[in-house]
Amino acid sequence: MFKNVFGSGFLVRTAHVILTWVVTLILFLYDTELRKQEETGQLVQPVLFVLLVLVSVLLYFAVSLMDPGFILSEDRHLQFTLGVTEEQQDMIPPTTKPLRQRRCGHCLLQQPMRSKHCQTCQHCVRRYDHHCPWIENCVGERNHRWFVLYLAVQLLVLLWGLHVSWTGFSYAPSWQLWLRTNGVLLVVAALLALLSLIVLLLVCSHLYLVSLNTTTWEFMSRHRISYLKHCGADENPFDRGTVRNLWGFFCVWGTVVWEQVYFREGSDQV
Repeated sequence: MFKNVFGSGFLVRTAHVILTWVVTLILFLYDTELRKQEETGQLVQPVLFVLLVLVSVLLYFAVSLMDPGFILSEDRHLQFTLGVTEEQQDMIPPTTKPLRQRRCGHCLLQQPMRSKHCQTCQHCVRRYDHHCPWIENCVGERNHRWFVLYLAVQLLVLLWGLHVSWTGFSYAPSWQLWLRTNGVLLVVAALLALLSLIVLLLVCSHLYLVSLNTTTWEFMSRHRISYLKHCGADENPFDRGTVRNLWGFFCVWGTVVWEQVYFREGSDQV
């Protein structure tokens, strides 16, 4: 289920952890509200902040080392013809018939619908979303919900850290002295502001795509994907409504046979 922590991406993960705790340490070394509360014995917020940082780091390692849904062998129970009648197969346009025997040209395994081969990981991934260099792992069927949860927690940490850094700026009679006094904290605040914006955009975009039951890969490359390119611009055969999409993403565990969803939606529209 998890990859080797010392394998590919070790340097990226190490840099992430070091940067996280260095920034956290700086927020406690300067005269911020967290340090003032710590010095006065008000430990609730400092402890909560450190715990939230720890949770974000643990979630980072979870999504980074977790199997995103690698296809390591052919599963006969998840092939394209499972649960699909001949009548339903005849309802699909002729251009989609090659999908039944779609086989990866790299790992030579039969690909379930919505899977894609990742050139970086050298595996096909179920319900492939994208390969994230930040976590040095693919985001797929098994770790996508954890990835969104990690982004949400990371956003809370960044926004809280940005607020804390703002409270640490001290007054100085001149700009030169102010920069000399607050230079490190200013760099930390700028870094936190930039990362907060990036993570906010990621959270919003992923929640939007999840609400539509589509992936980043499908959204960006639908004109090249065999099972989507015949659909209309606003047509998504996997969309079951916003509430059901969100419920299925966050609350339903296990492997989904997307071929059945695809044919069921297609037969309902005919």
